[in-house]
Amino acid sequence: MDPVYLYEFIGTAVLVLMGDGVVANTVLKDTKSHGAGWVVITFAWGLGVFLGVIIAGPVSGAHINPAVTLGFAFAGSFSWSLVPGYIIAQLLGGFFGATIVYLYFRDHLNITEDKATKLAVFCTGPQIRKLPSNIFSEVVGTFILVFTIFHFTDASLASTDMAEVPIGLGSIGALPVALLVVGIGMSLGGTTGYAINPARDLGPRLAHYLYPMKYKGDSDWAYSWVPVLAPALGAFIAAMVFLIVSQGVA
Repeated sequence: MDPVYLYEFIGTAVLVLMGDGVVANTVLKDTKSHGAGWVVITFAWGLGVFLGVIIAGPVSGAHINPAVTLGFAFAGSFSWSLVPGYIIAQLLGGFFGATIVYLYFRDHLNITEDKATKLAVFCTGPQIRKLPSNIFSEVVGTFILVFTIFHFTDASLASTDMAEVPIGLGSIGALPVALLVVGIGMSLGGTTGYAINPARDLGPRLAHYLYPMKYKGDSDWAYSWVPVLAPALGAFIAAMVFLIVSQGVA
């Protein structure tokens, strides 16, 4: 296996472990931090990004998000031949990270009776279910993520086949991108839970579907396409706007 794919898997797994972990720590019954609230959740998701970038940045560039990978590809700064491998590694990493969360918090999952709370540990969902508004929220959140990343850096990294690929989040430094994610969560996350990353939603949603737990409801597959397709659309728009703006100031 090419190390870039392995490190995308590991980086995304750590991101989801820490991110879904803080949700579990905050909402599940009888944890020591039960009820810690939204500020704790948003900061810990940012720190999950921080750790994922620290781990994967030197090897894969730490995209750790299919929307970021697609954004670089849409902008012409990332080879489309690498996109499928990156996205598969990210999705598998998200599933694996959620699996660890399930095992870690299994006892608390089994004593928590509210079905929606259990689902929220693994994946996102809208507070007000209006699909046009929900799609808009995810598009805007992902646009801010990807458009800002474009302005952080244009650095590149040689992969194992010597093709030039963007370092991505790894070239920014872990702290700035972590603060970016915290800011998105605090400002824009309250409507849909700010997936802004298909790998943090689809893989964990599958984990919720597959693993046994008491009082488990459905995995809301009817909504599952929104945090997958809307971030991809947001990344595309961010890439197009960046290309237009950058050509205008060149």
